[in-house]
Amino acid sequence: MFVVKTTANQERAVANLIAQIARKEKHDIRALLVPDVLKGYVLVEAPAPEIVEQAIQGVPHARSVIRGSSTFEEVEHFLTPKPAVVGITEGAVVELISGPFKGEMARVKRVDVTKEEITVELFEAMVPIPITVRGDHVRVLSKDDVQR
Repeated sequence: MFVVKTTANQERAVANLIAQIARKEKHDIRALLVPDVLKGYVLVEAPAPEIVEQAIQGVPHARSVIRGSSTFEEVEHFLTPKPAVVGITEGAVVELISGPFKGEMARVKRVDVTKEEITVELFEAMVPIPITVRGDHVRVLSKDDVQR
């Protein structure tokens, strides 16, 4: 596994171009990985660094191949997705970012990690009604656990 340094926010474009070049020129590139948490880098699985260097020749935004190689164990944690509710705690203040209540502020009442859902109560509602939404439909504004 080799690491290609890229321009920030151009990782997917670089990976797509490397894939096209590898298919066209029959380079032995076995896999490409663009982890969201690793800005400015693309992971490339190939038998030798020379193959990766040939593949990135002329690719815009691909800067260089970092010396050395990485093992599968070092990049394995990028392959397992994290639940959408990680980092959301009961009592946190969130903003709903999609759905019929988009833009509303709410307080988290319950977090269900297995279903990746949270139950919230809207601040602006006349009667506090619990609403269950997916964890990726909210943005955490503050993590204070103070109950209102």
